[in-house]
Amino acid sequence: MSDGVREPGVNRSNGGVPSPDASGTGREPLVLDLQPVRPAQVRERADAARNRVRVLTAAERLFAAGDARNVTMDEIAKEAGVGRATLYRRYPDVAAIATALLDEHERRLQEHILSGPPPLGPGASPAERLAAFCVAMVDLLERHLHLVLGAETGSARFGTGAYGFWRAHVRILLTESGAPDPDGMADGVLAPFAPEVYLFQRRTLGLSQHRVTEALVWSAHRLAGG
Repeated sequence: MSDGVREPGVNRSNGGVPSPDASGTGREPLVLDLQPVRPAQVRERADAARNRVRVLTAAERLFAAGDARNVTMDEIAKEAGVGRATLYRRYPDVAAIATALLDEHERRLQEHILSGPPPLGPGASPAERLAAFCVAMVDLLERHLHLVLGAETGSARFGTGAYGFWRAHVRILLTESGAPDPDGMADGVLAPFAPEVYLFQRRTLGLSQHRVTEALVWSAHRLAGG
């Protein structure tokens, strides 16, 4: 990938899709229209489709009710009213189920970054876009932390296509801003969005979403020269 030429791809599994052109000036308030997850429209048997919806619905309830990292496949199967064999035929582990639920939310944010209005989308300065990205990522964590905890904890976070997208986007903005070492800085910019970090800030330290966001926006403007 050439610096400043391409934005990452829209889905969790690939990258390198060119960024669509967009126009716009000024600082616009960031508004994310995140819709509820809807199961993907795929061709499948009616009974398989019903089981998939039951599994995802049950998993969403369990993830939201407590610590998603402690949810087991047996608990999901029991909550969904399906057999373990049925569950494992579609999903190898709990992380795969959480990923299926989280995917649509992350995809929507990626689309905003690629072709939405500035400052999150193209058309604003690197500093403004990086700050808007921080706002959007905190919003994603606040709304769906239970899913991110189930899908992207520990080293598993770095293997997702979503992390690759976020990293490539941040690296491009740092490169465009003239930052001295975009490769060295990109993961540092993303470190506060690790779900365990956000959980610690919100629930252990008691920091508000606004306070976390303001600190990250301040850092973004200074890192990217805003």
